[in-house]
This record gives sequence, C-alpha cells and structure tokens, in this order.
Amino acid sequence: MTGLNEIIHQPVRLRIMAVLVTLKEDDAVDFTYLRDLLEVTDGNLGAHLRKLEESNYISINKEFVDRKPRSFISATLEGRRVFKEHVSALESILKNQGGGS
Repeated sequence: MTGLNEIIHQPVRLRIMAVLVTLKEDDAVDFTYLRDLLEVTDGNLGAHLRKLEESNYISINKEFVDRKPRSFISATLEGRRVFKEHVSALESILKNQGGGS
C-alpha cells in the first residue's frame, strides 16, 4: 500500500482535490466558484493551485469569457490516481486505529 501523499495531505489541497475528482474527466470548475466553495482568499487558493499544478495533479486552463479572463481547474489522470491512493491510505489508517483501542 502507498502512504499518505504529502502534497495532497495539506487540508486546503485535500479539499481542492476532493472537489475536482468528483467531476467528470473532461469537466472543470471556475477559480471563483472554487474559491467561494472553499472559503479561501484568491492568494491562498492560487498558491495551493500552483503547488498542485507543479505536481501535475491539476490542469489550469485560462480563457476569456465576456472579455474577462477566467481560469478553469480540473484534475489530471495523475491527480485522480494519487488522490485515490491517498484516500486508501487514510482509510487504512482509520481501519487500523479501530482495532487497537
């Protein structure tokens, strides 16, 4: 079994990935929607998105909508894979905790 993923394990990044992996593979969410849903600042979200993008866990596509720049974020196949492994590691920890009390 794979251990916890230190990049995803950070609470805001874990929440970002949890949102993104629920989407269909070709779907994305708008930066503003994600910011409002997670109740974080633009700068905070941007920093976490950069870290996830550098790790190839997410993809950010920028485009213009009504002449305004918009960023759309989606999970990559690699991001979906490592998130699933991370969740499995968490489940394993919880399962083992229950047997030792």
